[in-house]
Amino acid sequence: MNQTVSEQIHGGLHQLGVDSSTDLEEKLGTYLNLLAKWNRVYNLTAVRDESSMVSQHLLDSLAVLPYLDTNSTAIRSLADVGSGGGLPGIPLAIARPQLKVELIEASHKKASFLQQAKIELKLANVSIHCGRVEEFKPEVLFDVVISRAFSSLADFIQLAAHLLAPAGRLLAMKGVHPQEEIEQLPSGWFMSRSIPLVVPTLNAQRDLIVIEKT
Repeated sequence: MNQTVSEQIHGGLHQLGVDSSTDLEEKLGTYLNLLAKWNRVYNLTAVRDESSMVSQHLLDSLAVLPYLDTNSTAIRSLADVGSGGGLPGIPLAIARPQLKVELIEASHKKASFLQQAKIELKLANVSIHCGRVEEFKPEVLFDVVISRAFSSLADFIQLAAHLLAPAGRLLAMKGVHPQEEIEQLPSGWFMSRSIPLVVPTLNAQRDLIVIEKT
């Protein structure tokens, strides 16, 4: 029997071990609905139907939550580089309303969607920067800078490392473990962890690469 999108979200959150509530599930569902609606015109993602978006986008993004929560130093701020349709930044912002999330996106069309999603979802903890990441000079630096299918690890460091607070970390969400990219990390940086992510109902490899300064 085919599950509804709401049932998929509920079951997926349970499998991920995310503390769930009706409000959280409704907001995530509203976000997916917005993403699917705007996608018809703005081409935000190659995934077209909401049912597929649950695992490929929503649960995929939320799979990193445990690695934000268990750090010994409290993570107060996160920048999502090349946010596109708001992934992973918006699902993380919905799930963690106390987390300050900056969505960085160079495309004006995509940034317009992000602004609309922020308004409709009433995400007071979200800010949007429309522009190139390497030209963004925030007043306050971030505890975590994350990217999802954005660039090579070396390019990610080159373009976004200036956004990190002194003890901050770069998190790169990848598919197949990027061994070649890890071997080509620039001097002064190292991979502190490689974490296989298990995404409910998604039969594909996912890795979270944690990069820190030496």
